[in-house]
Amino acid sequence: MSEVRSYYGRPILKEPVWKPEIPLYFFTGGLAGASAVMGLAARAAGNEPLAKAGTYLSFAGDVVSPALLVADLGRPERFLNMLRVFKVTSPMSVGSWILAASGATSTAAAACEVLGILPRAKVAAETMSAILGAPLATYTATLISDTAVPVWHEARRELPFLFGASAAASAGAAAAMLVPAESARPARRLAVGASLVENALLLAMEKRLGDLGEPYRKGVSGRLSRLAKASTLAGAAILGRRGRRSRAAAVVGGALVLGGELALRWSVFEAGFESARDPKYVVASQRERLGAHAAA
Repeated sequence: MSEVRSYYGRPILKEPVWKPEIPLYFFTGGLAGASAVMGLAARAAGNEPLAKAGTYLSFAGDVVSPALLVADLGRPERFLNMLRVFKVTSPMSVGSWILAASGATSTAAAACEVLGILPRAKVAAETMSAILGAPLATYTATLISDTAVPVWHEARRELPFLFGASAAASAGAAAAMLVPAESARPARRLAVGASLVENALLLAMEKRLGDLGEPYRKGVSGRLSRLAKASTLAGAAILGRRGRRSRAAAVVGGALVLGGELALRWSVFEAGFESARDPKYVVASQRERLGAHAAA
């Protein structure tokens, strides 16, 4: 990519104002959403230990996620203010309502599970939580894609699927660490399969973006991306080969997958800052769009 200069060497775009709590939220929100879907599927299959794990993991993720958002916003009322209106054209507005509704339903399901009461209400709450699970796991990708940051906006085709696969791998890995081996088989398969899909999507995204995808391959983001690939693949290999025979292997493999998924979200987060900081990515993306319009 040729050198591009801006006025007085200043960035063309302002860097995102998000704090480190946001990539943590990307991770916990994805874990909560995918765990809700996994838990309901396990309930339907009669796998009670895995169903309980999915319910509790979803509840844990839904409890931590708003706390992370409030920490980033600075004051609790700022999060509550986002719930004053519902704007379907705003990913942030839609996502806030999804998180709030998911938190309410997963809390109700977890309470019924712990207290052993209201079985029908528990199933209804789990069902609604699972319906909200997929949007919760992927809306953050839509949120960052709907910005002017080149490396996020230009990756809008892959990011929702990448975040979805990452969330599924996280849910499967976490459940495999908590559930006895005989009941954790579907969770292990989910973690292994989603990890492979995620890495394939990441490579395809980087290839399609070409020079615009440089922030994903260099600097802090590049190091985190390489760590994510190595950790998720190593964890998936351990879960697939030894997780069914050894609880220790399931814990180690699950921890590696979870660590890799967190590194992936942080890598995407850091890439956005680098992309906004360097004018060449902004100008190059504009030139590509102008060229595509001219060709059309």
